[in-house]
Amino acid sequence: MLELRNISYGVAEEGAKKEILKNISFTLEDNRFVVVTGPNGGGKSTLAKVIAGIWQPTEGQILWDGQDITGLNVTERAKLGISYAFQQPVRFKGITVFDLIRLASGKKVSMDEACTYLSEVGLCARDYVRREVNASLSGGELKRIEIATVMARNTRVTLFDEPEAGIDLWSFQKLIGVFEKLHEDAHGSILIISHQERILDIADEILLIADGGLQKRGTKDEMLPEILGSSFRPGCLYMA
Repeated sequence: MLELRNISYGVAEEGAKKEILKNISFTLEDNRFVVVTGPNGGGKSTLAKVIAGIWQPTEGQILWDGQDITGLNVTERAKLGISYAFQQPVRFKGITVFDLIRLASGKKVSMDEACTYLSEVGLCARDYVRREVNASLSGGELKRIEIATVMARNTRVTLFDEPEAGIDLWSFQKLIGVFEKLHEDAHGSILIISHQERILDIADEILLIADGGLQKRGTKDEMLPEILGSSFRPGCLYMA
């Protein structure tokens, strides 16, 4: 179980402190699919980076099964079982998709197992397993390969930062199916930063972050009517 207690994050800007996150507290229970949504600039991506350990909070505590992990960095948290998928997946020239899956898993992975992970995210394994993770891959292909590495790693908490960003409609539709399967098959929790209605609609719980604070949380049945009827509305998929 992951617990945030009074988390704040601020940066120095023109000699003054700018607060990006303000006193956020919530618990991410085991085996839950949670979507964090809200207007742009509200602090969603910052929250994901703080949970992952990429950035350290300026105030508050992060607990993992009751243990204080606030001071741990991203590598140390990854070893505990917290994975982070970037909004824009990293490209690795000279590393094949098979190498990346094997490295991500942290264990010996056979070619057949790697192909199974790729197939589960909708990629034809024989066309991708030997390809380099470089500029020849599209945004949608990279997203699905990154999710395949997450599946291979099989951590207790996985964070996705706007997985729909910069991909085409067909890839987005495939991603929805992948997330549904990931939630159904995995034994860990998934936390997705997103403003897409179709992703919100498959969540167990929705957290609304705005102006740096947690404004409201609830089930999708409780939250969606209010979100869709407010001035903040999940937008249409950006076609890049």
